[in-house]
Amino acid sequence: MKLRIIAGKHRGRVLKEFKGREIRPTADRAKEAIFNILQTEIYGSTFLDVYCGTGNMGIEAISRGAEKVVFVDSSKESVQIAKFNLEMIKENAEIVCQDALTYAGTTREKFDVIFLDPPYGIDATPVLETLAKNGVLNDGGVIIYEHSEDFQVGEIEGLEHKNTRKYGIAHFEFYGVKQ
Repeated sequence: MKLRIIAGKHRGRVLKEFKGREIRPTADRAKEAIFNILQTEIYGSTFLDVYCGTGNMGIEAISRGAEKVVFVDSSKESVQIAKFNLEMIKENAEIVCQDALTYAGTTREKFDVIFLDPPYGIDATPVLETLAKNGVLNDGGVIIYEHSEDFQVGEIEGLEHKNTRKYGIAHFEFYGVKQ
């Protein structure tokens, strides 16, 4: 199955994927459902793609009109593939090769939409907690955390759990800033 851009100005473009690795980009069906939920929040937004891998989600946000997208991944290979995919669609964005927790604790930027898709088996709860503590999510913004069905996410201080969606084996937790 090809990794493709679903909607927007780059609709139908095929993205480069990892070869021979057990990397699991967000499936098209799940990606389309997530962006349908977020459709009114993407255009003109600031979007943070944490554990970006190929850049699949952030590039979809660019295609749908996000004003600024930042990609974060600790893997040099992931950063290279995300950069290649951005160049292929002739778009520019900030790409940071850094551990997610370090980025969450040191960034001074704020975002409207934050998407976290850690490798299955990796607990990104400390990253969520640090994003909340550091005030990285704008008021009215949303964090989407993708995880496997066998992983339980507890309460996150400073964030309000809004929704859970399931697509195949992937679960998506939606959070907003606790008021």
